[in-house]
Amino acid sequence: MKRVEGVIFDWAGTTVDFGCIAPINAFIEIFKMVGIDITLEEAREPMGMLKRDHIKTILQMPRISKLWEKKYGKSFDEKDINKLYSKFEKILMESLSQYTDPIPYVLETVEFLREQGIKIGSTTGYTNNMMKIVVKGAKDKGYSPDFWVTPDTTKSYGRPYPYMIFRNMEALGLLTTWKVVKVGDTVADIKEGVNSGVWSVGVAVGSSQMGVNIEQFNSLSKEDKMNMVQKVKEVFLKAGADFVVENMSELPMLIEKINILIGEGKRPGI
Repeated sequence: MKRVEGVIFDWAGTTVDFGCIAPINAFIEIFKMVGIDITLEEAREPMGMLKRDHIKTILQMPRISKLWEKKYGKSFDEKDINKLYSKFEKILMESLSQYTDPIPYVLETVEFLREQGIKIGSTTGYTNNMMKIVVKGAKDKGYSPDFWVTPDTTKSYGRPYPYMIFRNMEALGLLTTWKVVKVGDTVADIKEGVNSGVWSVGVAVGSSQMGVNIEQFNSLSKEDKMNMVQKVKEVFLKAGADFVVENMSELPMLIEKINILIGEGKRPGI
């Protein structure tokens, strides 16, 4: 049958934790603990990656790298990354349970997809231990995908590598990549989808890329909301997204559009 058979979602910033707040707070805090202030933008730039890789990427930023050398008289090394990650993991684990609320329209959209016989998978930049907390909290609030996988099970090859998507396809019995849709809220998510050959879809509202919590978003004027959404769409399309939806309520209609494209012989990235 020439139609979408599986949708693979990201977690924080896509299906739960509007604005992807939990990890951002932790990244800012661990750098503050070692005497370096990073900006919100710097903390968010590598979002979607394996968290240890995320920390390393921040350290490699020219401004942060210079601050580190000035403070410690040397370049950072693997031991420094490990120490920062250890601090990060402790802080995040203590706060994760507070950030498992489903993002608006997620529950209704997942229910619709399941009614269409579509399987629901998921990937993340969190570890297995982190996900145990997130999965339980989300399930208690109505969201539970058919499968979830972390970089712990792909030899720490997280995004933008495609292996977590392939693990989902294996577990869910999905045969071909062009019948699968990946939905995420970061550039790393988009590249994960592109590199795996599935339809790569970005979601704007609630995303880490947009970078605001739900109260901040709701307080914006209609014009400001439209401008923020447009900026996010431009970033995702530039990164290679096949499509970008404003929020999850638009996904069912997009799935129908992709079904038509599949029927016409179109494939992702073309």
